[in-house]
Amino acid sequence: MLARVLSSAVIGIDAYVVEVEVDIAQGLPTFTTVGLPEAAVKESRERVKSAITNSGYTFPADRITVNLAPANIKKEGTGFDLPMALGILSATGILPAKALSDYLFLGELSLDGRVKPVNGSLPMAIAAQQAGYRGIVVPADNGKEASVVSKLCVYPVRSLGQVVDFLRGFGSILPQKTDLKAIFDDPDRSGTDFAEVMGQEHAKRALEIAAAGGHNIIMVGPPGSGKTMLARRIPTILPPLSFEEAIETTKIFSVVGMLNRKQPLVTRRPFRSPHHTISDAGLIGGGHIPRPGEVSLAHNGVLFLDELPEYKKNVLEVLRQPLEDLQVTISRAASTLTYPSSFMLIAAMNPCPCGYFADPRHACRCTAHQIQRYRSKISGPLLDRIDIHVEVPAVAYKDLMVGAQTEPSGAIRQRVVAARQIQMQRFKRTKIYSNAQMASRHIRAHCRIGDDAHNLLESAIDRLGLSARAFNRILKISRTIADLDASGGIQVHHITEAIQYRSLDRTRHNL
Repeated sequence: MLARVLSSAVIGIDAYVVEVEVDIAQGLPTFTTVGLPEAAVKESRERVKSAITNSGYTFPADRITVNLAPANIKKEGTGFDLPMALGILSATGILPAKALSDYLFLGELSLDGRVKPVNGSLPMAIAAQQAGYRGIVVPADNGKEASVVSKLCVYPVRSLGQVVDFLRGFGSILPQKTDLKAIFDDPDRSGTDFAEVMGQEHAKRALEIAAAGGHNIIMVGPPGSGKTMLARRIPTILPPLSFEEAIETTKIFSVVGMLNRKQPLVTRRPFRSPHHTISDAGLIGGGHIPRPGEVSLAHNGVLFLDELPEYKKNVLEVLRQPLEDLQVTISRAASTLTYPSSFMLIAAMNPCPCGYFADPRHACRCTAHQIQRYRSKISGPLLDRIDIHVEVPAVAYKDLMVGAQTEPSGAIRQRVVAARQIQMQRFKRTKIYSNAQMASRHIRAHCRIGDDAHNLLESAIDRLGLSARAFNRILKISRTIADLDASGGIQVHHITEAIQYRSLDRTRHNL
């Protein structure tokens, strides 16, 4: 007999519907899986056989062939266990074929018939909704995640027997619902706030501008000046995630299996801080079976690279494409996958190998050649893609005194959100969401400046030897500063402040 069960698989961060066709014919007892299955899918036959037997059903002693269609796409993961088992039970007459046609099924089976969670249930639920199916049957641990898709009936199950009883009409399963409003209203319990940072007002201002325009930023300062402390508080001043951004971010975490089972939706902007020993595949993504890297896990959030020159140069150079294209493409012999990677890059570094170059309190032990070699680890093309360069000096004692009043993250965030609203109106008919994403045509349209500003900018470019990309970066930063001031046009003082945030260009020109 032939049975057909619907399931789903993930390619990139999107899912597609897979037809699990099961044919049982007379012959020697074999179990063959076709349709480009990888090792974990081929091993399903042992789990499926034991699960069916230990759940009290008879496993047929015949020739079983399972086809996973479309057969030209490689199938990965363990989510086909449940649909395979249901297909076998339908082909042997235990389950009615009509009962299987309205649902998508996914889940890994244990040897005793329990249904275990799988990765990617959210994109699979979205695929089921888009295909117009009545509902999706998922492992109980994936129920909250899949039920984020509100217009789809999500049935969480714990065992193969429970699914069989449900499909035969002997039992019922209540569809799981998720209160999205309660998830988004959940307060941030991280406890970090800019009010804890004493001094560094110039750096705070630069971070506010970076957050308001979505600009990349690098902080340069001696050890202990507060670079890491400042970076870890940037998510507290970023605008809240929209529902569409939350879904896209959650899909990435779901595919790699990093989603918290108790938190079905990522509602806080990600903050990723990989160690400097990371490989290029770990940062960008890849592997034999391509999976997202840190740049994709930081999508819609922050990627923080501390001690930037300590990273391998080839690792830093692969950042160019995601910084420019806001996505990363991974090519392998069997497939080419594209993952989103729209993130704010926050980098931190010492001014020299010992960390005390130009520090008035400590003597620098580095030679000019050592400083040059240290900074040359960060190439000019990569540095040009970082909009804001800010110096973070050591904090003075008077700024460390207990009781000093500093501005909290909430107040800064209000200004950032107001500036982002202006940008949303400006780019409402485009796919641009912040000033940092402007292309040349947008800069020409929205970054017009007067003659005085032109003269100032021309003088700065000639003296500092700035590239054309750095010129565009200054105009983008000026536009963001003007937005924070709620100014329709870019003024001379906006240009002046923006030029100050290219400190590494000045240093590089002088060395």
